[in-house]
Amino acid sequence: YAIGYLAAGWFIDKVGTRAGYTIYLVVWSLAAAAHALANSAASFAVARFALGVGESGNFPAAIKTVAEWFPKKERAYATGIFNAGSNVGAILAPALVPIIALSMGWRWAFILTGLVGLVWVVFWIPLYRRPAEHPRLSSAERALIESDPPDPTAKVSWLTLLRFRQTWAFATGKFLTDSIWWFYLFWFPLFMADRFGVDLKNIGLPMITVYLLADVGSVAGGWLSSRLLGAGWSPNAARKSAMLACAACILPVALAPRIDPSATVLGISAQWIAVWLVGIAAAAHQGFSANLFTLASDMFPRKAVGSVVGIGGFAGAMGGFFMNLGAGWLKQNQGSYVTMFTIAAVAYFVALLVMHMLAPRLEPARIEDNS
Repeated sequence: YAIGYLAAGWFIDKVGTRAGYTIYLVVWSLAAAAHALANSAASFAVARFALGVGESGNFPAAIKTVAEWFPKKERAYATGIFNAGSNVGAILAPALVPIIALSMGWRWAFILTGLVGLVWVVFWIPLYRRPAEHPRLSSAERALIESDPPDPTAKVSWLTLLRFRQTWAFATGKFLTDSIWWFYLFWFPLFMADRFGVDLKNIGLPMITVYLLADVGSVAGGWLSSRLLGAGWSPNAARKSAMLACAACILPVALAPRIDPSATVLGISAQWIAVWLVGIAAAAHQGFSANLFTLASDMFPRKAVGSVVGIGGFAGAMGGFFMNLGAGWLKQNQGSYVTMFTIAAVAYFVALLVMHMLAPRLEPARIEDNS
């Protein structure tokens, strides 16, 4: 997944969102279905690798699509809405996949989930066009989409993007905050089992609660900065204020591993207090993420957005890689989750500070000077 990101953004910028998104979704779908053909650990690993490569095209293409179809004042809200879809999938999959596996066999679970991606492609190809090419777009709608200043016309290479402080601001933000999301994805069930004795077979409702809250946060965080932009705030003030509010909402998650498992507060068990603390943090993460993704299109022209998101996505995936290694080491050597949840609580403030130092005004990258 991380390796795939490095090429995915560049490729989608090169061929366009319509063709690029189609290719990556087909690769992802076929790779998912190919798990059913695996007859050894090695062949299963090949299918997993292909799945990660296919999945790496999703966010570069999605963010670039939003940049093509929405003015800056609406992009964070639009990003928050589509980003919420990933959490809906995370809720539906644990409910549906076991049913498929038990009734039809585990191979069909991979085949059917893979085919879902191909169904999406059937709708995407005939429906999607860039605004300038869409036959059903009214002149008023086109004027709204194109209301921002025109993009620079100079060409920009993938390597050139590494010269900009704006690229490093985005990549650093992804590295520091995506790592926390990966920590929640991998370690939340184990944390609930270790700390509160929740049987992993009964983790479904707590997980669903966390993902539902994440959905709400994704939309709300994007809505907040878009609302501030609509009220006349600058992109710099609107995006960073929204991210600061999200970072503040994450702070209480540091208390999750410190709760006495036998405690009850206002009739709420310790187990569910922890679920809500993690759920609110997950919601705030997604709100932060919706605005962070939007920074790529705030600071770079549409033709470079996919590449910038690809670079940042690589950084975020590697952050998750190192975070999970570190979490395992800390759990083994400390016997608790306190340090990890403390890191999770403050990482967003650190990320916002570093991004502010690298891009204090979120100024657009001067492509003409570096082409």
